[in-house]
Amino acid sequence: MTLLLTRSDVLGLLDIPAVLRTLRAGFTAAVEIEPQRIRTELPGPGTATTLLPGTIPGIPAYTVKVNAKFPQASPALRGVVCLHDARDGSLLALLDSATITAWRTGLAAALATDVLAAKTARTVGVVGTGAQAAMVVRGLLALRQVEHLVGYDVDRVRAEEFVAQAGIPAAVVDSATGVAARAEIVVLATWSRQPLLTAADVRPGRHFTTLGADEPGKVEVGADLLAGARVVVDDVRLAAAMGAVGNVGLDETAICATLGEVLSNAKPGRESAAQVTVYAPVGLPWQDLAIAWPVYQAAQATGIGRTIDFLG
Repeated sequence: MTLLLTRSDVLGLLDIPAVLRTLRAGFTAAVEIEPQRIRTELPGPGTATTLLPGTIPGIPAYTVKVNAKFPQASPALRGVVCLHDARDGSLLALLDSATITAWRTGLAAALATDVLAAKTARTVGVVGTGAQAAMVVRGLLALRQVEHLVGYDVDRVRAEEFVAQAGIPAAVVDSATGVAARAEIVVLATWSRQPLLTAADVRPGRHFTTLGADEPGKVEVGADLLAGARVVVDDVRLAAAMGAVGNVGLDETAICATLGEVLSNAKPGRESAAQVTVYAPVGLPWQDLAIAWPVYQAAQATGIGRTIDFLG
């Protein structure tokens, strides 16, 4: 039997501290299987992406995610996360991929941002005030004291709604550079294909998390900004092939460490108060499991979700 878990089911079962613990364990675990991220264009405006297999040592399951991305749709990402039993491949659950992806990307980014940003940084800026940015802010609020939020979006009404729901003092500005001028931590989560921030927008000690550059052609920060910063990624090969690093013409030599290396103390994160740091992930298959497995376990314990029989 297979559990069908909708967006509302996932949101009702989500335990942010539990997911953050699972994400930390996943980043520090030894990589046993090379992650595969397969992307192709679709007829029309969309793209299709498959991430597999999502595995974390100690969890007796794996995920396969199938997504379609349509930038003008809402939500822009549609698809399913398939949770399989690692022992025999049986399908344990189908989960809404838009919700899983937004939360796993946002909470993983929050974990990395908290680790790399200066401990005294209290002002967070957001460029692109969609669901992805909201998850990062939620995660940061669970990890550190945030005193002020600054937001910018090409849709000003959406930015105003975003800051109004923040629960902390917040303001809307008129540009990405305006965010960088006011915030100590800057999170970018857009569909941009040209740099929104360059080295000219950087002040000493700032941290930048760029989430939008997760496939070829997408760019949020310029090559000069990355070249002058300590760059940390989730996967070196993918970041150079289709992420923020490779998309601006840089190669693996621009990457200083992976987040797993930082969390396991194999390599340093921030080395000084004045250093500029950047987290530039592409998103890895196992991160879907870090959300799907705790949610599935909670669903089993509470009886939430609809049971279906594909073999019946």
